[in-house]
Amino acid sequence: MRPILGITMGDAAGVGPEVIVKALADAEIYRIARPLVYGDAKMMERAVHIVGAKVHCHAVERPADGHYEEGTIDVVDLANLPADLPFAQVDGRAGRAAYEYIERACADAMQRSIHAIVTAPLNKEALHLGGLNYPGHTEILGSLMGQTKYSMMLTSPKLRVIHVTTHIALHDVPGRVKKERIADVIALAQETLQLMGIEQPRIAVAGLNPHCGEGGLFGDEDDREIVPAVREAQAKGWNVTGPVPPDSVFHRAANLNEFDIVVVMYHDQGHIPIKVLGFDSGVNVTVGLPCIRTSVDHGTAFPVAGTGKASENSMCEALKLAAQMAKVKFANELAE
Repeated sequence: MRPILGITMGDAAGVGPEVIVKALADAEIYRIARPLVYGDAKMMERAVHIVGAKVHCHAVERPADGHYEEGTIDVVDLANLPADLPFAQVDGRAGRAAYEYIERACADAMQRSIHAIVTAPLNKEALHLGGLNYPGHTEILGSLMGQTKYSMMLTSPKLRVIHVTTHIALHDVPGRVKKERIADVIALAQETLQLMGIEQPRIAVAGLNPHCGEGGLFGDEDDREIVPAVREAQAKGWNVTGPVPPDSVFHRAANLNEFDIVVVMYHDQGHIPIKVLGFDSGVNVTVGLPCIRTSVDHGTAFPVAGTGKASENSMCEALKLAAQMAKVKFANELAE
């Protein structure tokens, strides 16, 4: 049986509905999964018209009502937006609606009505105008599911990274790079890569400071916090290396294939190499949640919203990865 993937529509003023429609025009997605959109059916129909796809939308109340057939986009229709919502404008109505799609998908995931969540992009400013003060998707999902030990993983065809810290100011990073948090993220990397089918993951841990601190000359966080976390993971029998100087670890992972993933210390340390190597093919994975969650690795792309020009590549990759992980996590259930 194919897993049900709950796709949240994201901010309707951006490209979310369009990239979803374009991705679901691909017959391959229906061969591997049962896609279900959480959104507003009016906005999805608008996107179908813009893209010119030969599909139609089917509004449903719950996952069990979906047709899950090629040519039909099943939509859990929250009907929470006006038909004339403008494109490419920060709008609190779109921000609040995007949150409501995530909220409904999370509830269904916790009830095991769907097997994974795949998210289209939201706009943080619109989210805040809508009364939701979250930094982004990762924090929303963690809050809704009551989780505190979670992390952001980014994947691309050549590189995977997982973050110790994400949406915080750079000057706050050293105070958050602690042995306990690093150990938790290493464990999340181990667990998630096994879910992706890698039985013995090769994990590199990037240093925080230049040359990993050079024996304390450029900072002592690497010796004081990162080294003990790495040693603790190694004592469990895991294949963990580090700290590795951040100016060489991504080359060793992406080009020399020495590692399956790199544990990074802060947002841009991981995002920059991922986006250089595969800007439109990256996938964002939230790890440490009770359910699988993948996402496009791009924003709302206001400059091209409403034009039908946005690439669906990242959405397609996010759907494929979610289906792959769900088949492992729910192997017994889906085999019935």
